[in-house]
Amino acid sequence: MTITRFMTNTDNRPVTSTSSARISYFATPSELQEPLFDSTDMSRDNIRRHVRQERNSLSTEEQSQLALIASRHMLAEIQAQSAQHVAVYLTHDGELATQKLIDALWELNINVYLPLIHPFCKGHLLFVRYDRDSVMVKNQYGISEPKLNVQHVITVEQLDMIITPMVAFDKHGNRMGMGGGYYDRTLAQVVNNKPLAVGFAHDCQEVSQVPTDFWDVPLPVIITPTRRLAI
Repeated sequence: MTITRFMTNTDNRPVTSTSSARISYFATPSELQEPLFDSTDMSRDNIRRHVRQERNSLSTEEQSQLALIASRHMLAEIQAQSAQHVAVYLTHDGELATQKLIDALWELNINVYLPLIHPFCKGHLLFVRYDRDSVMVKNQYGISEPKLNVQHVITVEQLDMIITPMVAFDKHGNRMGMGGGYYDRTLAQVVNNKPLAVGFAHDCQEVSQVPTDFWDVPLPVIITPTRRLAI
């Protein structure tokens, strides 16, 4: 089973690639996004403001179609990695929707986990198994997360893949989140790409340059509706 069964109004185009940039295109280069937003010398807050406005300006239909296309590519990545324990996120603030991907993973009997704000360790995440019958609660940001059950918690090193949300990214794999540092602290625990951290974003979230600090961890792979960027 593949995510293709969930697709509508999408044609299958051949994949081409450019080894120098290590980018696999899911569409021809001429169909890619407009020139990158020039974020040089911009503050993190201004970049966040711009990108959030861009992705929230997408219509409901555009959001749905782009999420379906990107989810198909993400499922292919998961299967190529033979991942059996995958951390995902639930959509918030215009992020690429993940529910169709989650549905496909459930059908494939791949274990799905969601982030949960750690109740005792400030600024950190726990990852908790997510099933169809999971009891959900709202966290302090209004995002749904599974009700904490210690029997369903998995450690970062036990995961095979972390599908990582973000606000902005650049061609070097640098990512920018909402500013809480939750995923920064999680990615700092990754050793030798175990688990593999894969960014998931709209094409409009790419900017020319993401400001970085010494603690920032670049993502080795980013998937958008049109491309797979490997760093």
